[in-house]
Amino acid sequence: MSTASTRLPEGRYGSSSDERADRRLKVAGAVLGALLVVLVGYLAYHYVVQNKISAQVITFDASDNAVKVHLEVHKDSGASGYCTLRSQAADGSEVGRADFHFTGSATEIDRLVTLRTTARGTTAELLGCHAD
Repeated sequence: MSTASTRLPEGRYGSSSDERADRRLKVAGAVLGALLVVLVGYLAYHYVVQNKISAQVITFDASDNAVKVHLEVHKDSGASGYCTLRSQAADGSEVGRADFHFTGSATEIDRLVTLRTTARGTTAELLGCHAD
């Protein structure tokens, strides 16, 4: 009895140049993946750690020409910055937008701010805070 050959037929399933190309693609993919991880880490660090001022809307009270907003601000001691608020009408159109500045050494600030509107506002939305 003869045994079947365990070798593949030559030239039928690719050559060593395909193996080199596969290895180069794997290396390139690993390098690009590592660069992506570094970029995401860098952006996350600057977004989370370097953000020196943040805030949240506690309550708001709307009238025909203004929205009074209770804003709670957290910031680093000595940091200064501003928070942007906006208000929308019942139909979704923007009726007011303003920046409110915060300075000083306090790390927590509770402030009642007044956002003037062109029509009755039904929302008070914090768009974001930025350090100066």
